[in-house]
Amino acid sequence: MHAEEREKLILEAMQPTGFVSYRDLEASLAASPATIRRDLTRLEERGDILRVRGGAKLAEAASTEKGPPSRLAGTPFAQSLSQNLAQKQAIGRMAASLCQPGEGIMVDGGTTTLQMCPHLAGMNLQVLTNSLHLVDALLPQEGTRILLPSGTVFREQNIILAPAGEDSMPQFHAPKLFMGAASVGPPGVMQQDVILVAAERRLIDRAEEVILLIDSSKFRQSSGAIVCALDEIDVLITDHGIDDASRKMVGLAGIRLLIAE
Repeated sequence: MHAEEREKLILEAMQPTGFVSYRDLEASLAASPATIRRDLTRLEERGDILRVRGGAKLAEAASTEKGPPSRLAGTPFAQSLSQNLAQKQAIGRMAASLCQPGEGIMVDGGTTTLQMCPHLAGMNLQVLTNSLHLVDALLPQEGTRILLPSGTVFREQNIILAPAGEDSMPQFHAPKLFMGAASVGPPGVMQQDVILVAAERRLIDRAEEVILLIDSSKFRQSSGAIVCALDEIDVLITDHGIDDASRKMVGLAGIRLLIAE
């Protein structure tokens, strides 16, 4: 396959979400990792893409300038909140224990990440979040500083999202990102809406450590738009319902697995 053909396939692979992982490229292109890296370098030099942690994304100039849709795919927040609540509360409590007093963290919107909030009081954290539910939970905590991106509010999830290609995040350094997912499987971490994928990629690209919070039911679902490959996750927190096959999958990806009791 010629270089021009590979470059065309790489750009086509990015169209659905604006991102493609190195692992996906190695699986779909009949080329060595070194050849793929050279292809990405040429595309980046031309301004078509940006190379990021775990893969590459379309440059802002190549991204769609259309605004986001009025609704997100997936289960509404209020409905999802009551599902596996005890497990989510235990996961949130364990996730909060990984935070250090006074540090900055990023917390993606979700019903599991929300359960961190009661346990962050008194830690004097700086928290960047796109979730208005998290803002409501953190506002009463004296000493917790809250930062928000700009964008459109999606009422079903009470979350703020910007159009693809728009960098709406404040200039903020946070070593840890806490995020949820709709499902996790061999292809990677998945969400049900590509708008969520684009938003989470922006957070992942800023993080030094990515911590995934999911209850064990998410391993039994395996469809959606891929946010990232498993090897981009540093820590995964779940409950004791995780099955042996999922434990093995997580271990082979080199992820630190924590079980919340």
